[in-house]
Parts: sequence; structure tokens; C-alpha cells
Amino acid sequence: ALRDLSFTVREGEIVSIIGRNGAGKSTLMWTLVGLLKPQTGTITMEGKKIRPVPHLAVAAGISLVPERRRLFPNLTVRENLRLGAYLRRDRGEILEDEEKIFSLFPVLKERLGQYAGTLSGGQQQMVAIGRGLMSRPRVLLLDEPSLGLAPLLVEQVFRAVRSIAASGTTILLVEQNALEALGIAHRAYV
Repeated sequence: ALRDLSFTVREGEIVSIIGRNGAGKSTLMWTLVGLLKPQTGTITMEGKKIRPVPHLAVAAGISLVPERRRLFPNLTVRENLRLGAYLRRDRGEILEDEEKIFSLFPVLKERLGQYAGTLSGGQQQMVAIGRGLMSRPRVLLLDEPSLGLAPLLVEQVFRAVRSIAASGTTILLVEQNALEALGIAHRAYV
């Protein structure tokens, strides 16, 4: 789906990739984290080539919040969040990061023991974003975070994205909702 693709995301930016269904937006995200292997070309971060292997991408500071959330429905909210920190061993800081997520999405604190599969779509998206943040990424990849959400929840998710970026996390945002995406992005690619 992708050929001759070249783009740059600078530190601290929100960069949006917009396009129609089937244009390769999700393929791009999956390739950046190593779920798909590029046939040619390179992926670099801070001037260093990144090998396309999922756990190495996380270790390098890249985290993907996938389209359609892909939570573990039979695990609790807390268990799903903790899976995002699977490479970390700093228990105290993990708890601090959970509190930061609760400040972004207060409803999650009330739902910690609830199975993720029983949450509303908006709450599931909050858990997915929280799980992505638990690895303390330098670059957060968000694939269609507004997909299937009611307008009020879309606003809440995009407010959280702005807040995450303001705290120093670089964001690559793939989104069909061009109006919302362009409203928060520093730059965009079509």
C-alpha cells in the first residue's frame, strides 16, 4: 500500500496523517512499530536506524495505540494498563504514571477492576491510550483514536492528545476525521 514514502516528525510535534480508507495509514503505523516489515527503506529515530521488531520499537520509545483499541477484553482496566509497562521494572514510577493517566481520564480510576470488554467504546479508547502511555514513549502513534466515538468523547480524546503533547510526548496521529486532526496538528501529510 505504501511506495516512496518519506516524512519527518520533529520532537514535540503533533503530526497528522490523513487519507481515505485503504490509503495505507494503518500499514504505515504497523510498519513503524515492526508489525509489518518494509521491503525497502529505513526508519530512523533521532538519527539512528530502528529495526522493525515490536519490542525493540517499544524499547526505543515508540508506542502504538492501534485502531479499534485491541484491548484484552477479559482483563481488567488495571491489567490492560499494566501490559503497557511490560518492559519496565520501576514499580513506584509505574504507579505515578497510572495517576497521570487518571488525571487525563478520571473515569478509569473508578473502573480499575472492571473488565475492559464491558466498558463503553469511549472508555475503551481511554484505556488504549493509557496503555500506550505506560511505556513512557517519546513518540506515541495514535491510529484512528476517534473511530466510532460520540462527538463529546471525540472532543475529550483530542483534549487528552493535546495534553499528552504538551507534556513532551511527540505524536503521530492517523485520523480520518480531518477537521479534528488538522485542528490539533502542527503539520499534516495527506
